[in-house]
Amino acid sequence: MSDSLTSGGYARSLRPWDAALIVVGGIIGGGIFLNPGIAAQRTDSGLTLLLMWVGAGVLTLIGALCYAELGARRPQAGGSYVYLREAFGPLAGFLFGWTMLLVIYSGSSAAVATIFASYACALFDLPPGWALPLTVGALVFVAGLNLFGLRLGAQIQNLFALLKLLAVAALVVCGLFFAGSGHTSVLVTDPARSGVGFIGAALPVLFAYSGFTYLNNLAGEVRDPQRTLPRALLLGMLLVIAAYTLVNVAYLAVLGHAGLAASHAPAADVMQQVFGPLGAKVIALGVAISALGFCNITLVAGARVLQVMGEDGLFFRSVAQLHPRYRTPNTALLLLSGWAIVLALSVNYGQLLDYATFGDWLACAVGVATLFWYRRHGAKPASFRVPGYPLLPLLFVVTIALVLVATLRDSPRSTGIVLLIMAAGVPVYFVWQRLFSRLGS
Repeated sequence: MSDSLTSGGYARSLRPWDAALIVVGGIIGGGIFLNPGIAAQRTDSGLTLLLMWVGAGVLTLIGALCYAELGARRPQAGGSYVYLREAFGPLAGFLFGWTMLLVIYSGSSAAVATIFASYACALFDLPPGWALPLTVGALVFVAGLNLFGLRLGAQIQNLFALLKLLAVAALVVCGLFFAGSGHTSVLVTDPARSGVGFIGAALPVLFAYSGFTYLNNLAGEVRDPQRTLPRALLLGMLLVIAAYTLVNVAYLAVLGHAGLAASHAPAADVMQQVFGPLGAKVIALGVAISALGFCNITLVAGARVLQVMGEDGLFFRSVAQLHPRYRTPNTALLLLSGWAIVLALSVNYGQLLDYATFGDWLACAVGVATLFWYRRHGAKPASFRVPGYPLLPLLFVVTIALVLVATLRDSPRSTGIVLLIMAAGVPVYFVWQRLFSRLGS
């Protein structure tokens, strides 16, 4: 089957399996290898922890189903930017793209590239001074992979996704079948942690599930998108939920709830306990590959948003250009990658994580809210419709809103900075409209 070009000039080269692995790769980064220990610190038992991971997975699945309908209605590049622009006007779309460039996608890429660098240093016994050059090198590498067409990038991304699933499988097998007597303590309550906050535990868990919207940014390059997008989002999310639940069972089986809460690197601790130093090296390789794959998807997906904004006149016109041979938004890709490198050089990992997580889930909630507008104003029924409408989309938006409010209360500085960056986009938008924009002209 030959690739066909969309009206925006993209080649529809992504097959259903490619799309499903993009969902998996866009979600599984470094979070599942690090954040279960943080979540365990904020829960009182293994049972509560597992319910947290399953519950957050179901909530994310609801969001993915909403994005499946949105993608079926608008199977074009740009994802959330397009939905917000059409539902709430160009200012809303611009604010998403502005925040995406400055904080969300760039910050996520920089944060996870930092994870790659730290595990690469551990894998090769490199001194800490190597971490920053490796972080920058990772971002340059994944950007370079995608300058020569999405088909090549997708093939490499598929390899990344399969290798990270292999790392997850190794962790699960080692935890469940080589851990010995730990199984009996998986669900035991930890008295030292009774009464801890549920919302606080949700934050690191939700970070590990973020990234399910990235495929929609690439909808203009998916074959038969009305059918492929919903299937890929559903299959990818089910794979991630199963993987995350089993990994947490393995952590609890080996370390117990108290041991998991005390661990700063549970994946490495599990493999170290089962196989010794060699096991720790193996999982370090798995985490590094997983992080590299996540950065790859984030930069590729974000570049499509900037390219569509350029077409609309809400960003530099040069960013709208596609490479004449490879049909890739190389200028947009280099711009986003360059800003991610600036963030990696100037902001620490914890700050990047806070900024990106808050901004990403805020964008997800507002993106799902556009579904109500499409249902009311859509010209024709979509090929896929969210079951349980309007209750499931409303449940998603309200739940995420509660988590974001709790985050704003608990971390006012980092979340306040994100909100200030968003607010700063308002005067920038009006200046841009006056000087440069051709949207609507």
